[in-house]
Parts: sequence; structure tokens; C-alpha cells
Amino acid sequence: MSSPELVLQVLRHELRAAGVTYKVLAERIGMSESSMKRMFAQKDMALSRLAAICKAAGIALEDVLRQAADVTPHSDNLTLAQEKSLMSDPKLLLVAICCLGHWTLEQIVETYNLSESECILQLVALDRLELIELRPHNRYRLNVSNAFHWRPDGPVQQYFREHIVSDFFNGRFDGHGETVLCVPARLSVASAQEVVQKIHQLVAEMAQSHQDDRRLPAAARDGFTLLLGFRSWEFSALTVLRRQETTEHVPNITKPARGKDTN
Repeated sequence: MSSPELVLQVLRHELRAAGVTYKVLAERIGMSESSMKRMFAQKDMALSRLAAICKAAGIALEDVLRQAADVTPHSDNLTLAQEKSLMSDPKLLLVAICCLGHWTLEQIVETYNLSESECILQLVALDRLELIELRPHNRYRLNVSNAFHWRPDGPVQQYFREHIVSDFFNGRFDGHGETVLCVPARLSVASAQEVVQKIHQLVAEMAQSHQDDRRLPAAARDGFTLLLGFRSWEFSALTVLRRQETTEHVPNITKPARGKDTN
């Protein structure tokens, strides 16, 4: 995807977040709605027009350009050595998980028993591990893609299996905004891949909600965790109840056997 396309992609997202439609935007700039749609569809736009649209929508142009610069291809996972380094220090793993959730330094310190200086040291360590790129004012950019996942047989995934999954599912899931679902289905490979794409989209939307809700006071926010697993699987207690297929011939008892007297 080219840089102009990335800028327009970010701009569309910001317009939706601000609740500004093409029709409203066109009215504010003095254009027709069809002309506005056509301009976005061309996937290119003069800087002066981009600035005018951002001003009309109440969006900071520098924020749009910065976000577009951050949308670059990255790795989908870490190396084994990187994961082992994370597992060597619980605080480092904590800050890494927060970074993957797009938490700011302020949010981490506000939530966990870490001083600002301790958190900064962990961010520096994550920068050295190349999980993030540390920037001025203790901001950072992730060096992994939106499709990031832990190594299937790596130390972090193993730790999750042994400790986190059981701890997570010990809850009742009956609080406000909580739910637990187990949805079995027989799908084609193509349909399964489509579900995975939608899961990634949901994760991206959750990360955006996390950023949007930063404007709210701490008392109005709570910690929520989305734990998703999607794979070809059947509970072993159900597998043993499956009908056993056989290649043996089973005679049809509704019809008489050939060659025998039926009288």
C-alpha cells in the first residue's frame, strides 16, 4: 500500500471515530457529497485539500500523518531468544504485554505497582529486544504486526497454558460487559480463515477502544481481557462418543435375503 493510500486509510478511520460522514464533510467544505466520495476513491489527495478536510473535521493533520507513518510491515512473532528474554523478568513481560495492547507509560504506571523510572527502564529493554521502537517523551511504536502471535511452542505460550488459561477461566463471566462462549461448527478451510481475519479485526477494534477511552477518568475504566482460541478441536470426552465408521457390510433387514424362502 502506497503512502497516500495509507494517509487516506487513517483519515477515513479518524472521520468514522469523529462521527463525520462524507455528506457532513462535503457541506463544511462546500463540495457535493459525490465529489467528496470521488476524491477519496481516487486514493490520492493534495496536501492542501488534506489539511482543509482535517480542519473541517476537527482532526489534527499531524496525527493523521504520524499514524500513517506508523503503519509499516512488521514481523508476526518474536524469535525464540526474544521470548526467553521476556520470560526472564516478570516485569518485562508485563510491560511487553501492555505495549502489545497499546498502553501508554502513564496507563501502565497508573494500573500496576511500577514507578515511572522502572517502567521506562523496561521500555528501554524492550527497545533493545526490538519489540518496540522507543521515541521521545517515552512514546513508542510497535515493531510487530497487527497479526502478532506468540510462538506456538515458545516459552510465553507454554507459560500461558500452564498458568494464565486456568486462572482466566476460573471466573464466572457474569459481570457487566462479560461473556464466555463455546461455539462448535463444521467449516471449510476458507471459512475458517475468514473467521481468523474477523478475529484480528476485533482485536484491532478493541485496541482502538482502549486508546479512545484514555480520555475517560481512571474510575470510569476497568481492566478487561479478551482471550481467544480458534482451532480444529473436539473435547476428548465427546470424541469417544463419536459414531464409529466401519467398512463391514451391514445387511438390509427390511428386505428378504436373496435365495431364501420367505414363506
